[in-house]
Amino acid sequence: MAQAARDLRWWFRGVTGADAYERYAAHMARTHPGSPVLSERDFWRQKHADQDANPGARCC
Repeated sequence: MAQAARDLRWWFRGVTGADAYERYAAHMARTHPGSPVLSERDFWRQKHADQDANPGARCC
């Protein structure tokens, strides 16, 4: 049961994009070691600014 809850949480975070910062930080560590990593607050601020500047295909 606990594993199912963890799997559901993992899936939900992936679908909603809540894991975007963790994926960004892992990518930076893997492909750009030693480069500065944005704070989580700055990451989300930049992500939302980028989405506002380039709306693309969104429902809202």
